Amino acid sequence: MTESNSLPIDAVDRAILASLATNARRSGSALAADAGVSESTVSQRLRRLHDEGYLRGFHADIDVAKLGMSVQALISIKLVKHVREDVDAFRSAAPRWPGVLAFFHTGGGDDYLLHVAARSAAELRDFMLTYLASHPAVAHTETNLVFEHVTGRGLEQLLS
Repeated sequence: MTESNSLPIDAVDRAILASLATNARRSGSALAADAGVSESTVSQRLRRLHDEGYLRGFHADIDVAKLGMSVQALISIKLVKHVREDVDAFRSAAPRWPGVLAFFHTGGGDDYLLHVAARSAAELRDFMLTYLASHPAVAHTETNLVFEHVTGRGLEQLLS
């Protein structure tokens, strides 16, 4: 179903999504208890929420520092020009580069923002040289080191 054909979500859907935002591994019975409905209703709702694009997937929250990637950076990127082919090529390639945790297309002074993890400052430098400095669509970058990353919990409040 396309977004324009999606049914509006109700309080039950919001309760299910809020529970999943807190812990995506919650059981069907726990989701049902949180939403005040039966497990079969939760199953139907989850299927519909997924089919209509409200629920895009379930993801693990992995601590990259524990995996040895102790350096994180937010890299602002300005493109040379906004030619469709160049923008599409950059947008297709960048999220797949090693260490890219998140990719944002932004408005304002910058065109894109990358959240990148690396094992060391040298590895971050090599990432910059290999993927950004040599990319024909990239005009300018600015790198900001991340000292601390805390996941926001604001979605849960918006759903209630």
